[in-house]
Amino acid sequence: MKAIAVTPSKKEIGIIDQPEPKISSPTDVKLRMIEAGVCGTDKEICAFEYGTPPGGSEQLVIGHESLGEVVEVGPKVTRVKLGDIVVPMVRRPCPHDYCVACRSDRQDFCFTGDFRERGIKEQHGFMAQYVVDDEKYMNPVPKELRDVAVLVEPLTIAEKGLTQVWQVQQRLPWSCPVTPGKAAAHCHRAVVLGAGPVGLLGAMALVNYDFDTYVYSREPAPNPKSQLLESIGAHYISSEKIAPEMLPQQIGNIDLVYEATGASSLSFEMMKYLGTNGIFVFTGVPGRKGPIEVDTDLMMRNLVLKNQVVFGTVNAGRDSFENSIRDVGVFTKRWPDAIRSLITGRYPMEAYGDLLLGRSSGIKNVIKLN
Repeated sequence: MKAIAVTPSKKEIGIIDQPEPKISSPTDVKLRMIEAGVCGTDKEICAFEYGTPPGGSEQLVIGHESLGEVVEVGPKVTRVKLGDIVVPMVRRPCPHDYCVACRSDRQDFCFTGDFRERGIKEQHGFMAQYVVDDEKYMNPVPKELRDVAVLVEPLTIAEKGLTQVWQVQQRLPWSCPVTPGKAAAHCHRAVVLGAGPVGLLGAMALVNYDFDTYVYSREPAPNPKSQLLESIGAHYISSEKIAPEMLPQQIGNIDLVYEATGASSLSFEMMKYLGTNGIFVFTGVPGRKGPIEVDTDLMMRNLVLKNQVVFGTVNAGRDSFENSIRDVGVFTKRWPDAIRSLITGRYPMEAYGDLLLGRSSGIKNVIKLN
């Protein structure tokens, strides 16, 4: 079969031939991979910033945003059946008995750092024509979502972050007041940093959860992303016109900042303007650059005196995948044109060079694998 792989020791990337994987366990599932999304992580691996092949292999098959069809199952598989379409999970648990997170199937909170991630760290990914994995990592998707299901994995970032937001904010009175006989009004304001796929999907999730949602990005409006956001009831603000310090004047108290850029300088600048009782969610992983200057006194004063919380979130557990599948279905019903417009184009495997190494345009590009 064909697969797209990097060889870090030689700094090479290309389409390779691999043996087609076979079922070897009673709970194994074999997938015919339909497509894989291209994201910033894939591009960074192809730039050899990180990415670790499995033990005994020089090569790492990349890809972690994916959709596959079940073509074969082991004798004890009950979670999926032949013909199902599924989105596989990415992270696999560490081997240590003392890691309570991994032993509880919550490897997204692994304590040891010895987890594996398909297509990223020590396990081959999904940019291959066939994949075999245990059924516990399979998430069935309704067939009517087939054309947008590749967005499930990137949406899990927002889903996991929002689950933690609700949990954290239980510490204070945060519910929106409801007046009988009147339509509910927005009572929470959110700023999304960045209008890439993770930011746009996060904005959809926030609007769906009734946040008054503002996306803060560089490109002047109008543009395709600002128009998309307007169509779902969100707002777009260009950083070329509005400086971060002006946002509270324009928006009001900022209850939530959802960072989706990986730009540390913008993020820490924005942290100054997080509102009272606010929460700041980091999702980006910045590359290694020079240090930036941060006003730590102001940040500390705000965190204490304004009851603020800052946390980071990475990968996702099964609950986030299930929530993501549910919400992709909701988005498809509420905003069918908007969610489909996130996928800019679908390309054959042979187009990997432009998609992974070049400055490909659009929002989310997808590689067709079969």
